[in-house]
Amino acid sequence: MALKSWMPLEQALAEFSPGLPFVVAFSGGADSTALLLACAQRWPGQVRAVHIHHGLQAAADNFEAHCRDLCLQRGLPLAVRRVQAGQAPGQSPEDAARLARYQALAEAVQHEWPEVRDVVLAQHADDQIETLLIALSRGAGLPGLASMPAHWQRQGLSWHRPLLGVPGAALREWLQSTGQSWIEDPSNTDERFTRNRIRARVLPALAEALPAFRETFARSAAHAAQAQEVLDEVAAQDLAQVGVPPRIQALQQLSRARQALVLRHWLRQHHATTPSTAQLHELLDQLAACTTRGHRLHLKVGQGFMAREAQHLAWHSV
Repeated sequence: MALKSWMPLEQALAEFSPGLPFVVAFSGGADSTALLLACAQRWPGQVRAVHIHHGLQAAADNFEAHCRDLCLQRGLPLAVRRVQAGQAPGQSPEDAARLARYQALAEAVQHEWPEVRDVVLAQHADDQIETLLIALSRGAGLPGLASMPAHWQRQGLSWHRPLLGVPGAALREWLQSTGQSWIEDPSNTDERFTRNRIRARVLPALAEALPAFRETFARSAAHAAQAQEVLDEVAAQDLAQVGVPPRIQALQQLSRARQALVLRHWLRQHHATTPSTAQLHELLDQLAACTTRGHRLHLKVGQGFMAREAQHLAWHSV
């Protein structure tokens, strides 16, 4: 996220250059409604919408109907996908729903508009701060403290969050100025969810105690993201040296910190899994003990297990 003061919606889009045409993920809520309509205004004829129907609550059918009506009125192409997110062991319902949503978005784009390469999401400045606070509450490292990236590649598509410098209140004010309504998701006020508790209780307290917290916290997230980019480059270079799968002897030539860095990078990039801190520490201890040909290694890591296979480490899913 760029180091800058908060900006209005129009300025954020003026600094955004997506490939055309592109897709907006459209839930029907205030944030995605403002993004969709502002993008359609700035790039007429170039915007499509995808709505994901989760089926997690009774109001979901009403959300879909609202999105269909709005897109019909505005002449915007809309695709709707229904998902039922199943949880993997150790996975929260929120994470399962998020992964299912991204998968459904990508499949909808590639099926409906194969010429599209860019997908735009409506997360904004307040979402970014909430993400940072959740990461802090979990004792996250730099990847977590970097919070949400403004741009990344996945499944052959470019994903964008152009509103990370725009407060949520500014999006609602913009909609009100245009006379456009939106739907309120009742689950957003359910304080059983950590993010909602932060929004309802923590952010107002921070605003009173530290009026500039949104900007300063976002600056810290940006610094973390920049530092993580450098570490990713170092990890990629080390992985090229130790090999895929990693050679144990080559790993042992690195410092413990760089072993941790390259192993996280390998697991994330090649196996889409992330070890817990405790798992990684145990793995590093086991790695240090691999000084004889007959030493065995077998332990749970991420959503699978790590084993020694001859002179290499190997990871297997459960």
